[in-house]
Amino acid sequence: MEAVYIGLGSNLAEPVQQLDAALAALAQLPSTRLIATSAYYSSAPLGPSDQPRFTNAVAHLETNLTPHALLDQLQAIELSQGRQRNSERWGPRTLDLDILLFGKCIINDERLRVPHYHMHARPFVLVPLAELCPADFSLADGRLLADLLRQCPVDPTLQRLHTPQLCTT
Repeated sequence: MEAVYIGLGSNLAEPVQQLDAALAALAQLPSTRLIATSAYYSSAPLGPSDQPRFTNAVAHLETNLTPHALLDQLQAIELSQGRQRNSERWGPRTLDLDILLFGKCIINDERLRVPHYHMHARPFVLVPLAELCPADFSLADGRLLADLLRQCPVDPTLQRLHTPQLCTT
């Protein structure tokens, strides 16, 4: 099984409940186990500032799914929770599920980029990811998570909310 880290985010339709429901859905994925989840964090939105704050977390999974099969499953969860895809980048959404890391895979195709293309500059991704990884954790491309955290811009709006109850099967 591959170790996978999924970024979760929501800023519409009760974001905490959206993340809770997403974690429950992740725990039910075929050939997959939900191992751990970070605390939930609140932060100001990227992009347009005239939208609600985001609630974010990271989940650690183990899966036998291929990266693209997992992506299909994640997009199905997003749609089931009211996600509407449009051309607006960084706009409001009920749920966003991103594959941050997939084992030691490096993927760069028209559907998927792993490690996630901009995670190095997002405290709302790196801080919860660091909760789940050992101090010496390295990404598939050789970058150390500790180095990414040190180099990441500080986000004064990032607030730790709470740690959800783990929804494993």
